[in-house]
Amino acid sequence: MTRENALTFPAGFLWGTATSPTQVEGHVQNEWTDFVAQDGGNCRIACDHYHRYSEDIDWMHKLGVNAYRFGLEWSRLQSAPFAPLNRNELARYVDVIDRLCAAHITPMVVLHHFSNPPWLNAIGGWTNAVAVAAFEDYVRKLTAMFKDKIFLWNTFNEPDTYACLAYLLGGFPPQRKWQVGQFRRVIENMAQAHERAGRIIRHAAGAGRKPQVGIAKNWSFFHAYKTFSLWDRALAFTCHCGFNKFVLDAFLGGRRYEASTFIGLNYYGRMRFHHLQAMVPAGGTPMNQLKDFGFVCDDMVERYPEGLEKILSYLQQKFHLPIYITEHGAASHDEEFREQDLRDYLAALHRSMAAGVNVRGFFYWSLLDNFEWQFGYTKKFGLIAVDFTDANLPRRPKPLAEVYADICRSNGVEL
Repeated sequence: MTRENALTFPAGFLWGTATSPTQVEGHVQNEWTDFVAQDGGNCRIACDHYHRYSEDIDWMHKLGVNAYRFGLEWSRLQSAPFAPLNRNELARYVDVIDRLCAAHITPMVVLHHFSNPPWLNAIGGWTNAVAVAAFEDYVRKLTAMFKDKIFLWNTFNEPDTYACLAYLLGGFPPQRKWQVGQFRRVIENMAQAHERAGRIIRHAAGAGRKPQVGIAKNWSFFHAYKTFSLWDRALAFTCHCGFNKFVLDAFLGGRRYEASTFIGLNYYGRMRFHHLQAMVPAGGTPMNQLKDFGFVCDDMVERYPEGLEKILSYLQQKFHLPIYITEHGAASHDEEFREQDLRDYLAALHRSMAAGVNVRGFFYWSLLDNFEWQFGYTKKFGLIAVDFTDANLPRRPKPLAEVYADICRSNGVEL
């Protein structure tokens, strides 16, 4: 960029967007198929990306992105533990990847994004250690197929979010609550599976670039609204230890560190507690009350751009691994708000990189308005709008899409 108030990023920086299979593909058989969201919606059709991925890749090309993070849906590919991969479904994903590469869009594949095959759920999902060996077999078969096409592998997306909402808060299937032992068991089993998968992927180099592998860790800052509130501070500290420290230690502590070549960071903002209540829209706090407290929020969490610098610096100093911002975005109908939010976070990212943090890419969540898990279709994260009231599910670029396209094409952001 040549504009005086523009921040330029390094050559080769990845500017991407992201989706997950359950949220966009539709026509899937996993634990979310019969789940009814808070708005009464379900994921049975979702965005019909399953049939319309070619059209959606065209939208990516129009956006000017050079990377795309998406999931390979395990339930489509293996009908039983240790079974051969489904040839028809495999061919579809091969076509997705080939089309991305033809459009000069680098694929980053996610192997687990909040969903499991029915046969795994039937035996307790990730609370059962059998999942570790089954996942290892799945990854071994996938790498044999894709080692010449994919070099960016993301084993688990937000294992902390998955385990918390499935076994502590009850928002995700199987909707258990306060099962602390099961939460910890899920994290431990996933961490062990990541370690095994990482070693397989790193030793499966094909004719292309050296493979990279990592998790995507969601990081939320937990703070007390009033620093003198001891109970709120204690709750914030407990959440930090359980959802940040414990999970990072499980996946990257000790010898497991050797299984990863990068860290994926999903970062949106922070959660502050007041009288033991989480002051965020996603937790049910009214927006007018949050404004009265002086909080700046999208429809999900409080925005906290300076926190991005803090967590990037921490991850760099502790692990010395390259970092990808595997998710960041804002859910809101206010496009001016979303545009300013993006500029604020990218400015924070640029400052971190100028200070020496090795960040290699940024993936905006999300390409499409989609099925946002327990919330259904009410949270609008997309760069591309989808009209879910129309059976044809027409797509339309939002104003932020052009802003992001300019950032991608110019490899910089104007403040």
